[in-house]
Amino acid sequence: MATNVKARRKQPETRLGLVRRARRMNRILAETYPDAHCELDFENPFQLLVATVLSAQTTDVRVNLTTPALFAKYPTPEDMAAADPEDMEAILKPTGFFRAKTKSVMGLSVALRDRFGGEVPGKLDDLVTLPGVGRKTANVVLGNAFGVPGITVDTHFGRLVRRFGWTDETDPVKVEQVIAALIPRKEWTILSHRLIWHGRRMCHARRPACGVCPLAALCPSYGEGPVDAEAARALVKTGPPA
Repeated sequence: MATNVKARRKQPETRLGLVRRARRMNRILAETYPDAHCELDFENPFQLLVATVLSAQTTDVRVNLTTPALFAKYPTPEDMAAADPEDMEAILKPTGFFRAKTKSVMGLSVALRDRFGGEVPGKLDDLVTLPGVGRKTANVVLGNAFGVPGITVDTHFGRLVRRFGWTDETDPVKVEQVIAALIPRKEWTILSHRLIWHGRRMCHARRPACGVCPLAALCPSYGEGPVDAEAARALVKTGPPA
């Protein structure tokens, strides 16, 4: 396996070759993570929008522990817009950066109430006008609450597509554009989940589990982590990371 990788590294990859390799890797990820999905708990677009904003600089697990109390007290944009900031901060404190997050979720709630009739808009151009909402958050909401294909370029996604040699871009918007040209549109949302799951469970930033990775034969970064199967297997995480 290592020999094949080294040989491929020496040979320039054509555009067609890159497209075929990327799509094959996506198919392998589909087989590896058949249950890949958004790991934030939500019941409607508003809950997903707020949860995604809260997920910055913390884990989905932590957000999922926090949002039940938040949505029980403030179930609608109108309720959240009228919240006492100190009460909101107390609820959001476990997620970190709670003052900034309080400002964002209250601000977006005011915008939803005043500009969108209390409903989360289903268009990217509208979503990104909301306080604290960028393209990443907008694509999460579009893809998972509205069924509109979108690519979510979070830390894991960007790191993996560069490690896979799909792109060397670092700007999230440019990464999104490059990957959109490699992968069919209908696959954008689920590809995002598969890469995020792979990044959280196996292809870690510091020590990827190369020795047991199903993508090893297609990955130009094979060998950045342990290639011994036993050592690599010990790095694999099962279930949602804490």
